Amino acid sequence: MAAQLQAQTAQADGARHAAPDTDGIWYASYPVGVPPEIDASEYETITHYFDECVAQFRDRVAYVSVGSSLTYGALARKAVAFAAWLQGVGIAPGERVAIMLPNTFQYPVALFGALKAGAVVVNVNPLYTPRELAHQLKDSGARAIVVFENFAKTLEEALPGTRIEHIAVTGLGDLLADGLNFKGRLLNFVLRRVKKMVPKYRLPQAVRLRDALQAGSRRTLAPALRTSGDLAFLQYTGGTTGVAKGAMLTHGNIIANVLQAKAWSASQLTGEIETVLTPLPLYHIYSLTVNALIFLGLGGRNILIANPRDTKRMMMMLRRETFTGITAINTLYNALLDDTDFCKRDFSALKLAMAGGMATQKAVAERFKAVTGQPIVEGYGLTECSPIVTTNPVELGNMRDFAGSIGLPVPSTQVRFRREDGTWANVGEAGELCVKGPQVMLGYWNRPDDTAQVLDADGWLATGDIGVMDAQGFIRLIDRKKDMIIVSGFNVYPNEIEEVIAMHPDVREVAAIGVPDPVQGERVKVFVVARDPSLTADALIAHCRLQLTGYKVPRAVEFRDALPQTNVGKILRRALRDEEMAKQRVN
Repeated sequence: MAAQLQAQTAQADGARHAAPDTDGIWYASYPVGVPPEIDASEYETITHYFDECVAQFRDRVAYVSVGSSLTYGALARKAVAFAAWLQGVGIAPGERVAIMLPNTFQYPVALFGALKAGAVVVNVNPLYTPRELAHQLKDSGARAIVVFENFAKTLEEALPGTRIEHIAVTGLGDLLADGLNFKGRLLNFVLRRVKKMVPKYRLPQAVRLRDALQAGSRRTLAPALRTSGDLAFLQYTGGTTGVAKGAMLTHGNIIANVLQAKAWSASQLTGEIETVLTPLPLYHIYSLTVNALIFLGLGGRNILIANPRDTKRMMMMLRRETFTGITAINTLYNALLDDTDFCKRDFSALKLAMAGGMATQKAVAERFKAVTGQPIVEGYGLTECSPIVTTNPVELGNMRDFAGSIGLPVPSTQVRFRREDGTWANVGEAGELCVKGPQVMLGYWNRPDDTAQVLDADGWLATGDIGVMDAQGFIRLIDRKKDMIIVSGFNVYPNEIEEVIAMHPDVREVAAIGVPDPVQGERVKVFVVARDPSLTADALIAHCRLQLTGYKVPRAVEFRDALPQTNVGKILRRALRDEEMAKQRVN
């Protein structure tokens, strides 16, 4: 009996580890010239990659912001100055530097400067509330931060209990030009005094970023010796618990993903100067890798948009601009297509329109192609993969209608689908999408238990997404395994929403779910059991606005006498989602 049981166990283990018939079938569908593997050792670190790009494209314009230009040479000069300032105040290699900036010249200066100093970059959403910011700063242990002055008040409130010692504050106009910079000073004056967009703050230890750069320019930068295995970013993502976790991305992870994407798009992009429209925030992993880093290797020119929600102002900025590439998410493409000025533009120079972050709706993709003549090339990725995992061939978008596929695995990337019993699924079978490749993170910062839940001993990362692969290797997503809500491409975690609402004294129980939204992809809806029957939806939403970034704030509140629960008292979010979907089908 023991021998039989042992044989059955061995057979089950063999089935679990056996390679599925999906392995490598996607290579036959690769565009001509795209290799199955990349040499991830081509660059040791991001700074080596940056230095080579600067040496090659020094006189080209790297970034455009508010009508001003920053060349590769000027970017490198300022990045070195910032790195030297960091060293001067005692930031050692491996220590964390937070960047809390929108899309302005200051972001790439701080980004590459921190990396050249050997620091680990902690990207921060400038729209965070003090509670959200405090958690990220405490968890990362960041000792320095660069913050946009519009959000300095938030930093002031978040500082207690953090390790922040060094603060550089900056305004929109600060780096628009060297020297006197009359344009920048005027712009700062208007934002501060006329539009009142800079709340009063008190940060006595802070210095202006311009002063920090001047101080750094007088120092000699000591080379920071880093390797491909050293951390480059703590890129925060909420996971499924609602607790923001720092995905540990190494220099090697990021470089691999850049080289994977370059190998994929090499035939589409040329040695000519490529201009990419950059409306997505560079602190987001998608824009960071694609816009800030991949186009760096092409000597590209990034048009920075600080506030993509203001499409009218964006169109004014683009009146004299043409762009060959654009990265956006479904909601932004939808907003642009609703703008008359955008639809009237000449798109003859456009080569590549990329989408990620959330599912692209078929109606939006079809409208975009009708207006521009170019398809939206959809891909799939996640923070834990630096982020690109799959993408569609560019040529395919011109040959067939939008099919909703997230494409093929990029070079040097393995993708499998895990069944509920832990075995690997075959072609046409649904399962949890798992990824293995050089772009996969080391794990979550100081969270070994959370890491073990998603990353196994063989290097397979469980994404939490359910998908299926067809016989040509194309992947289609079916559903999310977890309860994550995606609002305009940003992850929203029900536990966080519920925790904030539960803080209200008049709330007894709460559950948060995502419901379909034609503009945002999904919106947050909460179901509440109130202690006080006089509690209103408006009061709850006002409470949330004090604690949550705007896109996390519930758009709908439904009061109930009770919420569906398991026999041990766990609230069943899925039952609420099913009810909501049934109501929408009836309507």
